[in-house]
Amino acid sequence: MDLLALADFTLVARHGGFGRAARAAERPKATLSRRVGELEASLGVRLFERGSHTLKLTEEGHALYARTESLLTELDEATTSIASGGDIPRGRLRVSAPLLFSQMALGKIAARFAQRHPQVQLEITTEDRAVDMVEEGYDLVIRVNPKTDERLVGRVLLRDRLVVVAHPDLTLPAGNDAVPAVVRPSSDAAGWELATPRGNRHVAIAPVLRLASLIMIRDAARAGTGAALLPYSLVASDLRSGRLAAWGDAKGPPIEIWALYPSRRLLSARVSAFLNCLKAAFPQGDPEELANFAEQAG
Repeated sequence: MDLLALADFTLVARHGGFGRAARAAERPKATLSRRVGELEASLGVRLFERGSHTLKLTEEGHALYARTESLLTELDEATTSIASGGDIPRGRLRVSAPLLFSQMALGKIAARFAQRHPQVQLEITTEDRAVDMVEEGYDLVIRVNPKTDERLVGRVLLRDRLVVVAHPDLTLPAGNDAVPAVVRPSSDAAGWELATPRGNRHVAIAPVLRLASLIMIRDAARAGTGAALLPYSLVASDLRSGRLAAWGDAKGPPIEIWALYPSRRLLSARVSAFLNCLKAAFPQGDPEELANFAEQAG
């Protein structure tokens, strides 16, 4: 099989069209079309359904793309690594991370990484949605409690937990009265299930503010507006200083922050170096380590 034709097919499938693939690769559209046509002829199947304004993979095209895309990526990364000096981290590294984690820690971690690996062009984007690594061209993503994805592997960076906190002047009621609360706009919870020193209990809430940012929610809780459900790492310094008081831990599974990367790719030197930098920042993987970053950030 012609590997160059196979690579051209993969390029067109990845970009969803001959024109977009040609622009991305800076190659003639006619050349890509001809080489994909030759591949179809050699295989005896159609790989694309060509409409007047659309181009879609056939069932056979989907099957071929699923098997070849990651293999060709591995081959490209292997040859690039050998040609560029083996294990020296270099090149572009695209990382996607959640907003709060980025604000608390990634500025300092990225600065350390840039100082140690000046030949890597690190780019970190902050977003809480579940990005598609392959489609959107990320080398590594950091996610909170990610769903299982057979295409990805990774490691847990650290674990955190949720706590209910409030200004010391706002006390946890003894009865069933609802307490004023600051919540996320998407929250529809009528209360919180807490583990307290006196046992488990349900706390009814009456939202008085809905704020999109957890940092905004923390600041509103500091001001005495209402109680809030927040990651321990974000409020650890407030609890130590007495600016906030803890009412109890929220019942449920822990918060896990993962670093993920494509499972079938060779792990490039730049990705390995960034993973090592993250591991050095959180050697124990506990929330106090993340809290220290937040405290240093002010």
